[in-house]
Amino acid sequence: MFVPSKLLPPWLAVLLSEKFFNACIVHEERKNEKNSYCLDCCISFCPHCFTHHQSHRLLKIRRYMYQDVIKLDDASKLIDCALVQSYTSNSAKVVFLNRRSNIKSCCQGSGNVCSTCDRSVKDSCHYCSISCKIDHVIKTKGGLSRLINHECNFMSLPEHALDDALLTPNSVLEPAGSVRTSSTSVRTSSGSVGYGELGCMSLTCTATTEIVRKKRSSLLRAARKAFISVSEMSTRRRKGTPHRAPLH
Repeated sequence: MFVPSKLLPPWLAVLLSEKFFNACIVHEERKNEKNSYCLDCCISFCPHCFTHHQSHRLLKIRRYMYQDVIKLDDASKLIDCALVQSYTSNSAKVVFLNRRSNIKSCCQGSGNVCSTCDRSVKDSCHYCSISCKIDHVIKTKGGLSRLINHECNFMSLPEHALDDALLTPNSVLEPAGSVRTSSTSVRTSSGSVGYGELGCMSLTCTATTEIVRKKRSSLLRAARKAFISVSEMSTRRRKGTPHRAPLH
């Protein structure tokens, strides 16, 4: 993205520059990829961090052709996506957050191209990604006042986006005020109060650690039972009945 971040709302500037699908440095459990984004805290997070953002505006990040995309329906709640080319991924329309690497041999003389990066797009589209449209609108209109939807007050993650085993009930978190759960509230650009990056990193989920420990214990018990069964079978193996030579 080539537009200076100071010209964008904080949530949008971070969204377009954030590196998603990296491992969460707070949680070392399985399924700890940072594949969600909090618009109020302006931070990406993994499923284990969901508890601390569940009352905020949340956005699910997806992957398509090794690039970060979001559902067109979600993007349209935040920004005008008209003339941005969409693609179908898992039966859902998605749009790219940022431009992809340009292949000149495929773009030159190939018909309709993106107004910003010259990448080939459908005839009915003018932009290949959200960032390309933002670039073009700022250069031609001087601002994003008509592009951003300022009335979006609620966005939640889809129910299937989080595994039930990863959700930590509030009752199992350490008491508020302890060293590990204390956090500093920060007021975001939207006016809501969030934890911020420092607060989210200082919070820990003890329930997920307990789940991992129980799974490991059950696997060990199953392995022991299998070993005992094999041992018993080998010790119970009977020898054949001895035969005496006939007497003459």
